[in-house]
Amino acid sequence: MLANHFQNGIETARLVWSRIPNSDEPQLLDDAVGLIKKNDGGGVESLDYEVIENFAYREEQAQRGKLYVSYLLVVKWFFALLIGICTGLAAVFINIAVENFAGWKFSATFDIIQKSYIAGFVVYVLFNLALVYSSVYIITQFAPAAAGSGIPEIKGYLNGVDTHGILLFRTLVGKIFGSIGSVGGGLALGKEGPLVHTGACIASLLGQGGSTKYHINSRWFQVFRSDRDRRDLVTCGCAAGVAAAFRAPVGGVLFALEEVTSWWRSQLMWRVFFTSAVVAVVVRAAMGWCKSGKCGHFGSGGFIIWDISDGQEDYSFAELFPMAIIGVIGGLLGALFNQLTLYITTWRRNHLHMKGNKVKIIEACLVSILTSVISFGLPLLRKCTPCPESDPASGIECPRPPGMYGNYVNFYCSKDNEYNDLATIFFNTQDDAIRNLFSAKTINEYSSQSLLTFLVMFYALAVVTFGTAVPAGQFVPGIMIGSTYGRLVGMFVVKYYRKLNIEEGTYALLGAASFLGGSMRMTVSLCVIMVEISNNLKFLPLIMLVLLISKAVGDAFNEGIYEEQAQLRGIPLLESRPKYEMRNMTAKEACGSGRVVSFPRVVKVSDVVSILRSNKHNGFPVIDHTRSGEPLVIGLVLRSHLLVILQSKVDFQHSPLPSDSRGGTRSIRHDSGEFAKPVSSKGICIEDIHLSSDDLEMYIDLAPFLNPSPYIVPEDMSLTKVYNLFRQLGLRHLFVVPRPSRVLGLITRKDLLIEENKNVNTLELQSTSVRIGHQYKRLTTRNTEVERPLLNGLLQNQIPD
Repeated sequence: MLANHFQNGIETARLVWSRIPNSDEPQLLDDAVGLIKKNDGGGVESLDYEVIENFAYREEQAQRGKLYVSYLLVVKWFFALLIGICTGLAAVFINIAVENFAGWKFSATFDIIQKSYIAGFVVYVLFNLALVYSSVYIITQFAPAAAGSGIPEIKGYLNGVDTHGILLFRTLVGKIFGSIGSVGGGLALGKEGPLVHTGACIASLLGQGGSTKYHINSRWFQVFRSDRDRRDLVTCGCAAGVAAAFRAPVGGVLFALEEVTSWWRSQLMWRVFFTSAVVAVVVRAAMGWCKSGKCGHFGSGGFIIWDISDGQEDYSFAELFPMAIIGVIGGLLGALFNQLTLYITTWRRNHLHMKGNKVKIIEACLVSILTSVISFGLPLLRKCTPCPESDPASGIECPRPPGMYGNYVNFYCSKDNEYNDLATIFFNTQDDAIRNLFSAKTINEYSSQSLLTFLVMFYALAVVTFGTAVPAGQFVPGIMIGSTYGRLVGMFVVKYYRKLNIEEGTYALLGAASFLGGSMRMTVSLCVIMVEISNNLKFLPLIMLVLLISKAVGDAFNEGIYEEQAQLRGIPLLESRPKYEMRNMTAKEACGSGRVVSFPRVVKVSDVVSILRSNKHNGFPVIDHTRSGEPLVIGLVLRSHLLVILQSKVDFQHSPLPSDSRGGTRSIRHDSGEFAKPVSSKGICIEDIHLSSDDLEMYIDLAPFLNPSPYIVPEDMSLTKVYNLFRQLGLRHLFVVPRPSRVLGLITRKDLLIEENKNVNTLELQSTSVRIGHQYKRLTTRNTEVERPLLNGLLQNQIPD
């Protein structure tokens, strides 16, 4: 009977999902874990964060007044509000769904094992298998880009590299429902990393007005079309995701600053902070509403908040040594975890996931069965322990009644006043298991054998589960692993230091911080997150100590887990510091000896089509000639702009002579929004454009569409300086030219300071006292923070950029 119901449910789910379209765009991702296919230049592309100051842009800026600038500012804050509300609601939905699925699962299992442990085991395995199957089926058939945590891809996006498909509507849907299935199914992974990706998807979709593929869009929201503006929104979404996952608004801001962005602006800081604050309010309101019992089992678990404010009140100098040991252990185990996951993910990519979606589904289901067998079977092998003397003030009941989960779980015990310490952490939700490990006034609740068994088995499960075709975060599994060996060290300290005010839960908190620091290599943001989720500021110096030690130890072996996974996925991140060998290299050496592909100012349409078909470069120098015949670089034209021009055909001309675009007689046929590429999609391809033979014989004057002021460096500039320019300014292309023969002037800091003369209504340069008329008052010093992908990209020769 039960098997028939389960089979019917599977068939119903398969029928429902078969009716959903498979994609918004052609698939460019390996639908296992979002791995890049090396096809047509790869599944990644640089983002155009630089402002292209072409003719259309300048005319558009000249027509905008103060009112429009104020309108844009108000809209940005409104979008920050919407991102916070939507991300908070998404987090509430995911948490309520996960807690209710887990609650139904454990309640049904506890009720059945009162009669038969075998029947309870079957129900437990099938419940987990159904949830995991739903998750992996969604990912493989509907949203392949939603697999994994998504943080490496979002980090790449904010570094200037767009991985196709990561911010689409179907990815958002797959991330939300896939996380519910994978976490509710009891796998050794968390929902916190996917929540960061969820927040980024929500921000991106709001910025582009929704999804045109699924007809969920509004023109009122289509204000920010440039990659530069979308980057700011995605940054707010990342911070909102962390704030929603951990109820840590300050930690969310610092996470966006430290981990995912390679640039920062003080103006954006306010909006990110506002977004995180909105998330905190939404989550708090939802939790207050759920406390009335309207959310089912949500009240028993809920959002992560492991309050240990009533735990250890002080610590002594002698305890710093075992705490430092915890930091060393965290660095070693974290580095080992990164290396093992890298090896296994590489093997999956090269041997397992290449065989198709069925293999990925079978793999995830086998991992689910293995996890269920271990979490249910190992506690059966453990002898039960008599309950300690009850303390009414602690509020902890021993044992827990059937159907409840928390401390002191009665599982396969012969007497009513006994509990199974291994089942207390194994046969439980991860949030509640961590709460049990962090709990104060529960000394000797766990035996060292049980903690060591759980550490080895859960560590192995986390390594094996990472990389399966489901949404998977590593925050909560890392906290589980770290808190386990931290509690072991705490038991040693309690036994040998013989101090009454030592709590094992304090060392569990430090162990969790040390493992996350050794694996993810975060410091400031992780420190604040751990303080916010523990609600105890007294341990801030200790958390800082173990984080610094664990990060230093881990850095001696390998890179952080997000950097290694980004490298495996082919995402070309520019790290904070250039390699040491770059000091002895020049920009000319990085360019190589390849020929630069360029266009003349007036080019034949057939020549443009031929060049675009013959290579995959995304930027081309435009060359003109002076009256004496000397070649002169007049700017840079982007491939995306050329495709828009070819598709519209309105700029074709019969004459091979330049048109008068600078005299004001040329009418504007395009606005800057037409050149914007849809986010995380392929955009226009040269194969999608159909031109007649007459069209191919016409000409295009590229002067109105090129960027007349690209960044230029001399050929003998050190590659270290070039690297810093790319990363700090967020460039996509950089011209390398011979050393100039003459100097037109020298700009200092004072030359960039502008004062406003309120009486005369003009702007005045401080250094030269040159007045700028009111019509140019809108030309303020723009922040040129932009982003890009490969350093050895365009430079001078045209390696894929």
